[in-house]
Amino acid sequence: MELTETSEEKAFRAEVREFVAKNLPTDIRERVMGLRRVEREDYVRWQRILHARGWGAVAWPKEYGGTGLNAVYRSIFDEECHVGGAPRQIPMGVSMLAPVLLKFGTEEQRRQYLPRILTLDDWWCQGYSEPGAGSDLASLKCRAERKGDVYVINGQKTWTTYAQWATKIFCLVRTSSEGKPQQGISFVLADMNTPGISVQPIKTLDQGHDINSVFFDNVEVPVANLVGEEGAGWDIAKYLLGHERTGIAGLGLCKRLLRQVKHHATQQKHRGLPLIEDRRFRDRVATLEMDVTAHEWAMRRLLSLEGGDAGAVASVLKIRGSEIQQEATALLLECAGPHALPYLPDALEQGWKGDTAAGENVNALAPSYFDFRKSTIYGGTTEIQKTIIAKSILG
Repeated sequence: MELTETSEEKAFRAEVREFVAKNLPTDIRERVMGLRRVEREDYVRWQRILHARGWGAVAWPKEYGGTGLNAVYRSIFDEECHVGGAPRQIPMGVSMLAPVLLKFGTEEQRRQYLPRILTLDDWWCQGYSEPGAGSDLASLKCRAERKGDVYVINGQKTWTTYAQWATKIFCLVRTSSEGKPQQGISFVLADMNTPGISVQPIKTLDQGHDINSVFFDNVEVPVANLVGEEGAGWDIAKYLLGHERTGIAGLGLCKRLLRQVKHHATQQKHRGLPLIEDRRFRDRVATLEMDVTAHEWAMRRLLSLEGGDAGAVASVLKIRGSEIQQEATALLLECAGPHALPYLPDALEQGWKGDTAAGENVNALAPSYFDFRKSTIYGGTTEIQKTIIAKSILG
């Protein structure tokens, strides 16, 4: 495992950094760095800028519109985009469904879906969790009954991120009740405009609307939309979750939040001095920086397994990344001082004007802090990740 970058990797990092600085629209950067809400059009606009440069899906093979670069370059790209203030690429298509299609899908499915993921003409959402089947995903009850050339789906999915914006959904559905629960699960694709699909918003603690419940009432999906074999959904789901958890680890996001903590801590005053001069607060910032450095080394270890199964390593990274993000946003909230006292979800909205401190709006920090409390839950709770680690490493 190499902890230092080659000259080629350093050159690529500089290239990405320069591209983001020159091509990321200022209004989008300001929303991201100000912890404001990023709208659907912002994500689409940035994705299409990246696609025009040939970086719409850095992790994909060249034949499907990617770069063919290895995992180290992909990590550098993600990190520089985050640190430069870019919104994340929507992962459900680019880094979750796409790897599944490349490994398990048919060539027809790849040719049909991958090009539209590159441009975000298709916005995908993930239909995994259900009421009573979140951490225990094998208990899912959403059922798909085959009738000729279609599956008829009935049931409910919940915590479905961006379902209100999505045009497509990939789902785990139960196609059989025989044998072990995991053996009767299949992976299917559906159009969100299909009759019988309805979306109900779920308001989160920050008063945002990123997640939803999705209902299926006699929804007909072509059998051709089955990915892999019928009953193979559990193995496909585990493969996809490895990619999702590594993405949640978010090294670039962790580095960006650390920089923001340092910036605010030098700007905010505590007893007449910059907050960073407070010994106890400075110790917490130093600990956070050490955690980010250790997280980067752990990520490097995963990258050294190019082509291997991430397995429990992805769970370790998911835990540490989500905990770092929570600690960083907690420190940001403390930096805001009395300006954090009003709970103002509207501070996340575009064009909001309110109290400022050190020339910057800090009221967005409180709802952002609340929003990051969920990072140790989605993608598999910390407790579930620890169980995976224990089974994999300790036996």
